[in-house]
Amino acid sequence: MEEKEKLPKTEEGWKKKLSPDQYEVMRKQGTERPFSGAFWNVHETGMYKCAACGAELFSSGAKFDSGTGWPSFDEPANLEHVELREDNSHGMHRTEVICKNCGSHLGHLFDDGPTKTGKRYCINSVCLSFDPSSKKSDL
Repeated sequence: MEEKEKLPKTEEGWKKKLSPDQYEVMRKQGTERPFSGAFWNVHETGMYKCAACGAELFSSGAKFDSGTGWPSFDEPANLEHVELREDNSHGMHRTEVICKNCGSHLGHLFDDGPTKTGKRYCINSVCLSFDPSSKKSDL
């Protein structure tokens, strides 16, 4: 994948680039409180991108209301931009969703989605930016 911009090489660089909330979630695998993020209830057409590097992650066409308080998607816009890793933290077995371009934690993947994919990519709003002008939003 093409690098979107020059990415920090150190944790100090990430701390300068990201807001404190973004740093906690994206670099320290934290999570935002449900129903507190900017995008959980957004319904406009566009592309959701990584807030750290700008990689295109999820189309608004893949977004659905899961009732969980986090933006939920049934599939990535491009599988090449998302990495999945086993996560056994906090006494749970989950699948972590990571931006493949910059290595930032985005959220988790669950197998309880209501669409034909059966997937729910539960993503923290703070990890996303939104581009309403993207032509790829109907993928």
